[in-house]
Amino acid sequence: MIKIADRISRLGTETAFAVSAEAAAFAAQGHKVYPFHLGDMNLPTPANVVEASFKAIKEGKTGYCPNVGIPQLRAVLAEDINASHGTRYAMENVAIQPGGKPTITKFIMALMNPGDEVLYPNPGYPIYESQIEFHGGKAVPYRYVEGTDNFAFDMAGLEKSITPRTRLLVLNDLQNPMGAECSPAELEKVAELVLRHDLYVLCDEAYFDIRYEGKSRSLASLPGMAERCVILYTFSKKFAMTGWRLGATIGPKEIIDVVAKLNVNDESCPNHFIQYGAIEGLTGDQSEVKQILATLKERRDTAVDILNSIEGVRCFRPNATFYLFPNVTGLMQKKGLTHYDEFRKAMLTETGVSACTRLHFGRALPGEKDFYIRLAYSGINVGEIKEGLAKFKAWAES
Repeated sequence: MIKIADRISRLGTETAFAVSAEAAAFAAQGHKVYPFHLGDMNLPTPANVVEASFKAIKEGKTGYCPNVGIPQLRAVLAEDINASHGTRYAMENVAIQPGGKPTITKFIMALMNPGDEVLYPNPGYPIYESQIEFHGGKAVPYRYVEGTDNFAFDMAGLEKSITPRTRLLVLNDLQNPMGAECSPAELEKVAELVLRHDLYVLCDEAYFDIRYEGKSRSLASLPGMAERCVILYTFSKKFAMTGWRLGATIGPKEIIDVVAKLNVNDESCPNHFIQYGAIEGLTGDQSEVKQILATLKERRDTAVDILNSIEGVRCFRPNATFYLFPNVTGLMQKKGLTHYDEFRKAMLTETGVSACTRLHFGRALPGEKDFYIRLAYSGINVGEIKEGLAKFKAWAES
């Protein structure tokens, strides 16, 4: 038998894809499925981005490019981040990546030694825990709790989790799966903890620009934080470019130099011609970008209104991301269901609504009593949201 390397046993996965496979199998049997499970987008990439990429192909931009990306995109992205964050990044602070995930891995590889402790959100994007443990670190979860209008940072729990071995903090503000965001006071407290305990921070800002009300804030904008933060930027969400696989790592030059070396070893360089489309996205006409946001907002409001009309369900209306994280504790009790998988599978087979549960975003933490599901509305039209959630409501109230 083939002997697989021991470290592979520490590698996790993105379990939403397993739910997707299950939903596809159910649909193949002739059933109607309402795909709330996967955070992909069914909206077109803006036409000017597509056209600029095709133009680059025709101009021969199909070979290797610098391993950190073309200088034109790095400079434009630095300017864009400076405008929104109040920072002073230059081209040397930017390394272009083939998507958002590489920044997670390279941040950990650059700054974490085996045995170091890394704080990460739970519920949270499962790749954080996977990469921490795969590279020999100790993944230490922190949690969110239900507040008045959204989920709130468990600041006391976070502070108690810091030990002399703590090296890194993963901060996914505008969070997947909960849609939670830090208040200004919470960001100030996080900054104080970072400085006091000599931590470095991964600021996962994949949803920074997917915002319907208010203004997004970044930890990197606070005094002393740009020197300690690495920003994960992705073109996937704002420009509906999930399959294009383009993102960036932004941070102190000393860290970006290490990331550049990792780029050489991992993928040589990012896709060449796509970067010209990204430049157009950042600098060109924004009308289609605004339409993407308007469409997502309509979907959010439609879904939240229906969910909050269902007995036993309560759902916040987050100002950012394209996820909802409704509490379904009362509904599960009414249905006599005590396990997440029972509820999820019953929901799929009885209504066609396919969704992830809290357990797809990390192991349950001690003391958890309530039950949650995650609905992504980025890949489902308003008509299907209404139709699917109407069936869900009818089943819930039957």
